[in-house]
Amino acid sequence: MSSPKTARKGNTISASAMLIAIIAVMYYNGILTIPLLWGGMVLGGIIGGLLAKNVKMIQMPQMVALLNGLGGGASAFVALVEISEKYSAMPVFNRFAGLLALAIGGVTLSGSLIAAGKLDRKISQKPVSIPGGGMISTLIIVVLGALTIIGAILTDSLVLIIASVSLLISLVYGVIFALRVGGGDMPITISLLNSFSGLAASISGLTIGDPLLVSVGAIVGASGIILTQIMCRAMNRSLIDVLNGSSRSKKTVSVDKTEKAYDETEEKVVEEINAKEAPRERTVEDIIEESQKVIIIPGYGMAVAQAQNQVKTLYDLLESKGKEVSFAIHPVAGRMPGHMNVLLAEVDIPYDKLKEMDDVNDEFKETDIAIVIGASDVVNPAANTAEGTPIYGMPVLKAEEAKHVIVFNLDNKPGYSGVENSLYKMEHVYMIMGNASETVNELNIKISK
Repeated sequence: MSSPKTARKGNTISASAMLIAIIAVMYYNGILTIPLLWGGMVLGGIIGGLLAKNVKMIQMPQMVALLNGLGGGASAFVALVEISEKYSAMPVFNRFAGLLALAIGGVTLSGSLIAAGKLDRKISQKPVSIPGGGMISTLIIVVLGALTIIGAILTDSLVLIIASVSLLISLVYGVIFALRVGGGDMPITISLLNSFSGLAASISGLTIGDPLLVSVGAIVGASGIILTQIMCRAMNRSLIDVLNGSSRSKKTVSVDKTEKAYDETEEKVVEEINAKEAPRERTVEDIIEESQKVIIIPGYGMAVAQAQNQVKTLYDLLESKGKEVSFAIHPVAGRMPGHMNVLLAEVDIPYDKLKEMDDVNDEFKETDIAIVIGASDVVNPAANTAEGTPIYGMPVLKAEEAKHVIVFNLDNKPGYSGVENSLYKMEHVYMIMGNASETVNELNIKISK
């Protein structure tokens, strides 16, 4: 699973191991011959296979969010069934674990569904400000904690009522928590929900006394929280700020010595930056023809425009002309960890051509052309100078250090952060505005002649 070349085989082995684990559990519990269980497995397998086969790569973040939610929902359901059937005979620890799994699983389910809706643009990607949201969230957590402790102590039918109320409250909390997160913070949110799904599974394993479920859930939970920390570090954001949606406030910042006011709680409408036009005597095609080393930087705009096929054509053309071509991948480019990697792998771009930010940043000084496709914040030099903005201190790709920069963007407005991109004003930057699938294709036609 650690190598892209063997990832597909690794996934096949993992899926096979999961099937064996399910059959082993059924055999151990003497339920291997129950037709209903086999029917459920077959039906679920068919649905999952059809979804995985038909989902577009652009929809992969939504798919991941949905699977996280289903994992949390399954854990909550297991805990609820266990409590409803055995609450009077369950030890205090098991009842406590069951109620805790119920709460975490419920938050994961509803939070993931909202995240999937935001990613699919069925719900606004802007963070939703809920009056008194911080106080409400704190109150809900305190109430859930109290219900979990009380339910663990009780041995009568009130446990069922408490369990039902806990599930309902956790579902509400999941909705509130996900609504308050902006679309640009989804890489962090998805990795956190992934951790929650593993944690819920591990705790539900404690509820039913299954060491295998505890172990597998713990692995998922630990890897998810490590990935969350990596995402937070890559965006220079604290997890608390992301979950509260609280870092978006009206401030005055300095970008290129010009005072700019912005309000991140609203979609920003600003005057377009008048980027320097390419000198007429040297076109973009001329510069590409004269170049030797090229670094392509994909971003969320490439995903939205579904321009990965045109990018692959551009890569092939440059390679055929003897250029040295590689891709610079920022950790949070897109809407989920590895989003750009998945899209580029879809069109068979060699994985060894994809370079992580820390590995590629030193190469820009020796690069003839940096080609930015649908990226803004992750190549914004203002991250190093614009104090008080959300991107200040965020590690970015140093595209501005290349001899020439070609930017393919729908427009030259600020990215999700609302901070103007000072890269667009630089003398050696060439802006090509429009839908990337169309503009990159036009460039491909020109340089192929």
